[in-house]
Amino acid sequence: CILRSTPRFPRINKSFRKMVRLLAVLAATSSLLPVAAAFSPPRQQPWGLSPSRTEAAEVVRRSPAFGSWILRAASSDAEASPVGIIIAGAPASGKGTQCEGIVKDYGVVHLSTGDMLRAAVAAGTPVGVSAKEYMDAGKLVPDEVIIGVVRDRLAESDCRSCGWLLDGFPRTPGQAEALASAGVSADCFIYLDVPDEVLVERVVGRRTDPETGKIYHLTFSPPDDAEVVARLVHRSDDTEEKVTVRLQQFHANVDAVRGYYEDIAVDVDGTSKPDVVGKAIKEAVSSKLGAKA
Repeated sequence: CILRSTPRFPRINKSFRKMVRLLAVLAATSSLLPVAAAFSPPRQQPWGLSPSRTEAAEVVRRSPAFGSWILRAASSDAEASPVGIIIAGAPASGKGTQCEGIVKDYGVVHLSTGDMLRAAVAAGTPVGVSAKEYMDAGKLVPDEVIIGVVRDRLAESDCRSCGWLLDGFPRTPGQAEALASAGVSADCFIYLDVPDEVLVERVVGRRTDPETGKIYHLTFSPPDDAEVVARLVHRSDDTEEKVTVRLQQFHANVDAVRGYYEDIAVDVDGTSKPDVVGKAIKEAVSSKLGAKA
């Protein structure tokens, strides 16, 4: 029942396949062998057989209850689609921390547009070459190119098998519409809700260790090592004036973006401690996935 009720989790699917193969190896007769082999990946069949679904159907005839369960569970496994999650939040809302937790809980691939653009450029893909032309010219990469990069990345094997987490994308209504037109749909849209005054305090107090790249906060998470404290730097754009401008840009688009995902959107209070926020996100995502299963 657990396997059938959670077909979207790749780890469960893999466990199911292993269980079926183990049943086949342990079977005292050949009655279960065709079923296990029929639904196991061809490259991993150790028995030297190429059974058909007709043979599997024979097992269903001999043992209707067990055979039907195997067929239903295997069909659910084959038809399962990868988990798709989008997380949105203003600068300093805690997306980075929560993305780590989502990846750990669901095994999805964490994707940011910056990383995807750099990877596409390095790989020399058609959309990567196009993006590089804009980047080299000091111009913003247009939405149609970014959407192409995202679409290509989501089509790669790790995203298709494990699912994906889009971090802070789409940012604008145009990007959301283009993503939908490209056939990309998500299962859950998470919005980390944090008041602007809290965000400003978080940003202004941030400091970066230039040697490790780790980010600290002078009030909430200062380093314990005096040597680290001495070398901390304050980013030029982590000022109240500049973060206020970034927040205005964010708010100008986020409500419209959320409108595209109204049916799957979940607002999470991002002012609590990270573990509390993480628990709320896990409950929200599991609820959305359960509703679509």
